[in-house]
Amino acid sequence: MVEGADEDPVAVAAGVQALLHELASGPRPAGSAAEERARTVCATWLTSRGYSVAEEPFGFSALPGRWGTPLMGVLSLVLLGAVIARGAGGRPLDGVLLLAGAGLVLAAAGSWVSRRGILSLPLVRCRSVNLVATRGGRPPLVWLMAHLDSKSQPVPIAVRAAGVIGTLTTWVVTGSLLVAGAAGLGFATELWWVLLAAGAASAIPVVASTVGDRSNGALDNASGVAAVLGAAALLPTGSAESVGVVITSAEELGLAGARAWSAGRAPAVAINCDSVDDGGEIVVMYSGRRPGELLGRLTDAAEPGDPVRVRRLVPGILADHVALTEAGWSAVTVSRGSVRTLHRIHTRSDNLAHLRGDGLMQLSRLLARAAARLTVGVNRAVSGSDRNAGHGVGGME
Repeated sequence: MVEGADEDPVAVAAGVQALLHELASGPRPAGSAAEERARTVCATWLTSRGYSVAEEPFGFSALPGRWGTPLMGVLSLVLLGAVIARGAGGRPLDGVLLLAGAGLVLAAAGSWVSRRGILSLPLVRCRSVNLVATRGGRPPLVWLMAHLDSKSQPVPIAVRAAGVIGTLTTWVVTGSLLVAGAAGLGFATELWWVLLAAGAASAIPVVASTVGDRSNGALDNASGVAAVLGAAALLPTGSAESVGVVITSAEELGLAGARAWSAGRAPAVAINCDSVDDGGEIVVMYSGRRPGELLGRLTDAAEPGDPVRVRRLVPGILADHVALTEAGWSAVTVSRGSVRTLHRIHTRSDNLAHLRGDGLMQLSRLLARAAARLTVGVNRAVSGSDRNAGHGVGGME
């Protein structure tokens, strides 16, 4: 139960199930009419519970989200081949210099594109809408978040993540061998070609990660939206006035919606919900600096016998909280599932034939309890400050 909840949990559970089935009835590409219809469903749910709802349109470049990952896979493989050729040809120092220079350029370009280019690049411009809901006249101290859009890819997210990790591992091993070679150690030529083969095998799922619209996105992320809307209904009236809800778009295209939404707001606290399977463990993922206070509230809010596992976000996977963390927020993503869950995401199998919604209400209760407790902690952290001026509390810990 959620302490002081105003609505009947049984009625909320039935409503959340209905939400899941309505939202996951078909694909919802960012900016599409299908996504707009789904956003209307969310707005109706929130307004009927006393929230003031606003649509916030934004523009973005779909180029990085659609083609950034495949392009990086191709560039990585080409550069790896060039570097390995120098190592195999007895010029390890040249390989070290090329690896270091290319790594710095790619890292700088990738950082700029992900943080700024997605919103400012003039190529492949698109528009979509974030849905923002609040109660009361003050800026929320805590936000509940989930993305509404869906996408498909030729490879599941688990395979893509494995490809990214394999690519990074190959680069690290190659760099280590080049440094050792520059120091005077020699290696058989066959070893270099083995590394090139490993890099090519790892790059295949990365290069294949093109974006389509053939997934209904039941797990990713109709389930997360339904869980957040359920939590919004379960919040006690007093806490609800300090908790906002944002349903983002274009998460699947480089976190564009979250980046646009956070760009105009002072840092605060956010709990993102993304992918809630019927079984598996509840996982809270974070990026950058560990948000200790936020993680503590979430683990304390877990139901007995079903603890929350905390870990860093796996390389090769993105979630909306990453955009907020980079903007100075205290933010995490909550999910539920297993390795098998990752094999359905972004595929045609991510539909209601493989998802009943058994775990939704447990996540709704967890989110509502954690948000209610966080409002108390944040209120203390900003005691004496001007909340009406939107005082940032991203560093609440």
